[in-house]
Amino acid sequence: MPKYLLIMRGTDESNAAMMAGIDEIMADTRQFIDEMVKAGVLLAAEGLDVVVDFSGETPVVTDGPYGETKELFGGFFLLDVASKQDAVEWARRVPAARGTKIEVRRVPGSDEVPQVG
Repeated sequence: MPKYLLIMRGTDESNAAMMAGIDEIMADTRQFIDEMVKAGVLLAAEGLDVVVDFSGETPVVTDGPYGETKELFGGFFLLDVASKQDAVEWARRVPAARGTKIEVRRVPGSDEVPQVG
């Protein structure tokens, strides 16, 4: 089955709204994760901890939380589902604050990646 990454992208405003209602969001997220586990589709779910920025001469490591969020994502769910449509349906159910976006990206299998050597 194909794997899909649901990437959670927020804005400064949606992240602030999420933090204001963090207890409810966390409870809803735990329930959502339980539903994915019961459905047998969840492979991983993680939040963002650290950013390593290579834009300068020396890499700069920044621990969260972050000031500007326009170029970052806050976390992800990795799903093992039958189709892109199934991944989209799960993405529609992610508990998130207004203004948040969920990107759905297919993760190629090892048999689809060119082998070097």
